[in-house]
Amino acid sequence: MTNTEAHITVSDLTMAYGDFVIQRDLNFTINRGDVFIIMGGSGCGKSTILRGLTGLKAPAQGKVFYEDKSFWELEPLEREFMMRRFGISYQGGALWSSMTLAENVALPLEEYTDLSPSQIRDVIALKLSLVGLAGFEEFYPSEISGGMQKRAALARAMALDPEVLFFDEPSAGLDPISARLLDELILELRDSLGATVVVVTHELASIFAIGNNSVFLDPETRTMLTTGDPKTLRDESPIPKVRNFLSRGEFLAEAK
Repeated sequence: MTNTEAHITVSDLTMAYGDFVIQRDLNFTINRGDVFIIMGGSGCGKSTILRGLTGLKAPAQGKVFYEDKSFWELEPLEREFMMRRFGISYQGGALWSSMTLAENVALPLEEYTDLSPSQIRDVIALKLSLVGLAGFEEFYPSEISGGMQKRAALARAMALDPEVLFFDEPSAGLDPISARLLDELILELRDSLGATVVVVTHELASIFAIGNNSVFLDPETRTMLTTGDPKTLRDESPIPKVRNFLSRGEFLAEAK
């Protein structure tokens, strides 16, 4: 599914809050069709980098290219139009608790399309069916499990048939079986939609199950240490910190 056509290119990117630098000098490429993992220890700025890729926070320095367009140098209206090609699933799902699942999925369709109410209902039924929630249109988020809430959030993220799907800790709070099913669903949707997927996670099972490319962020040096296939980095990286993270300390134990 993946190829070597660059879809997103990050060039000399620095993210900061005021004078406090979160990550600096980031350079990596996300190819079209990748499941790209943004990984690293707690507090390294994974979610902040995701905000820089999705239009939620401007970088302090550097550029983000979508194909040949410099995202943060676009006019605001053009950047907003590009953002409609994104689907984002936040860590907590971010479903509106006072709305049914159908109403949640309908929000982007009502806001950004000219579809009729009947067409919107058809799209809602399709998207919920794709994530295994057919028949749950009139349920409220509080009436379904955490795993189902994650899938409902994914249905909303897919509402506009995005070119890029972004996930912030999709497996957080899920039991291992639900997490594995969500991983499988992400791969299925990547293949069926032909989308590029960017995932923030520290869960090793998910990293190795779905990721074919990645960047490793270090909280101490506040920059990236490496980029590449997570399995290759685990087995072959010359950087002990990377191998320790991806083997959960097994490499460190062997070194001793």
